[in-house]
Amino acid sequence: MSRNKRPLTDDSGEVRELGAEDLKRFGSPHEVLPESLREKIGTRRRGPQKTPTKVPVTIRLSRDVVERFKASGTGWQTRVDTALKEWLETHEPA
Repeated sequence: MSRNKRPLTDDSGEVRELGAEDLKRFGSPHEVLPESLREKIGTRRRGPQKTPTKVPVTIRLSRDVVERFKASGTGWQTRVDTALKEWLETHEPA
C-alpha cells in the first residue's frame, strides 16, 4: 500500500499522525460537510467580487507603513488602497 493510501486509523481506532500527503486528500468544508453544519459553524463560500474587481499584486512597503495600517485592524489592505487612490487624485505617478 502506498504511503498516501494508508488508513488514517489503526485497528484500535487511533488516528495516526497526518502528513502533507494526507492533507491533500481532504476536501474543503463545502465538499464534505452537510449544508446544515456549514451554516451552524459559519463557513461559506466567498461570493463574486463587487465591481471594480481588484487585482492581486506583490509590493514591498516600509515596515512602519505596514505596521501602522495593520494596527488599524481588519480591512487594512482596503485602507492602503483608499490611501493610494486619494494620493492619485492630487499626484501623477512618475
